Amino acid sequence: MSNLKIASTDDLECDIPHPLETEHLAELGQGVLEPEKAQRMAEFFSFLGDPNRLRILSLLAQEELCVCDLAIALTMSESAVSHQLRTLRAIRLVRYEKRGRKVFYRLADHHILNLYQAVAEHLDEID
Repeated sequence: MSNLKIASTDDLECDIPHPLETEHLAELGQGVLEPEKAQRMAEFFSFLGDPNRLRILSLLAQEELCVCDLAIALTMSESAVSHQLRTLRAIRLVRYEKRGRKVFYRLADHHILNLYQAVAEHLDEID
């Protein structure tokens, strides 16, 4: 059962003494995400909501690979892998480098690797 009583749609009121003082709450409010950044982060995470993109990232977290190698490892068509890679490139999660006729993909930077590893570790811990 909630400790909040809704007095009106604009006003929430605690029904028990609350341990945080108003000044502290004001300080906390300074650290809240701005709506625009929150929107950008939500869009970023929504792109990661596709299992095939995550499977691609799991391979690229290990090493740089070309489209044909990714397709074989994932048992997907090259066109399906390319489509997912275009999306991952658009949000700057992966980079590519052409070598002759082949294009090799890798994670864009260590932040992406750290994010991937942190989520994977978190899920392993809660299972």
